Amino acid sequence: MKYITGLLLVAALCGCETVQPWERGTLAKAEMQWQPDTMEGVMRAQIHASKEASSGGTGAAGGGCGCN
Repeated sequence: MKYITGLLLVAALCGCETVQPWERGTLAKAEMQWQPDTMEGVMRAQIHASKEASSGGTGAAGGGCGCN
């Protein structure tokens, strides 16, 4: 058990990486974002809300045609 805890601690400490100032330009590119196109995300949320209207959470309720 001590070995597993030690390995997890080492893995957690090695996973923290400081971003250098010259690397920030690369990380700021559109293809590096979680959601590069915000309008596509909005459209996907609309489609998801219209298809899964039985559960809330996104604020929209609809029938299934996506026209709300």
